[in-house]
This record gives sequence, structure tokens and C-alpha cells, in this order.
Amino acid sequence: MTSVNGIDPSVPPSGSGCGKCDEVDGWWFHLRRCAQCGHVGCCDSSPAKHATAHFRETGHPLVQSYEPGEAWYWNYATSELFESGPELAAPMSHPADQPAPGPAGRVPEDWARALRA
Repeated sequence: MTSVNGIDPSVPPSGSGCGKCDEVDGWWFHLRRCAQCGHVGCCDSSPAKHATAHFRETGHPLVQSYEPGEAWYWNYATSELFESGPELAAPMSHPADQPAPGPAGRVPEDWARALRA
């Protein structure tokens, strides 16, 4: 993992949730953080899949889970999972009191159905 380009440990995350979802009052299942620029986007189980869209737009290959207690990385370019990697700038996750799915107040009651769609 240390030989993989696309990690800047000095860059803080872009926010506490998916900024693109926030712009349209959307919701997410889980969050991913770009290891290169700090962009926080929603995962592929989320309706909008903004983390993958960020990779496609920028070519930034690595994301780290932005969920409390998780430190794994995913490489979009190679479809590789890394159990751990370099520590990124704080904070390491969204606030622990922020629910998943989230954010509070915007998750539809039938959110589990959306995951199966």
C-alpha cells in the first residue's frame, strides 16, 4: 500500500457528510473519504454513489472508509481492498452521533428497499 500513489495524509476531509447529497437534500448509507483530496462522498450502496463518481471525475483512486471504527481503504483503479494504510488527517470519520444511514431527518422510512434496488 505504501507504494500506491494517490494518498495525501495532510489533507483534512471535506466535511462530516456527503457534500453532493447535502446540496440536494439527499441521504447516504455509508461514507467514503478520498485519500488524495479529502472529498467525502457516499458509498455505492447509497442512491447517488458520489464516491465512485468522484473517482471517475478526478481519477483519484483511493478512498478510506469514513465510518467510525473503520480504517480500510479501497482502490477503485484496481478493485483492491486494503485492511489498513497510512493515517490521514483528522477527523478519521463522520461524528459518532451521526447515524448510518444518514443524515438524521433525511433518510426515508423505506431506506432498506433502496439498498436492494
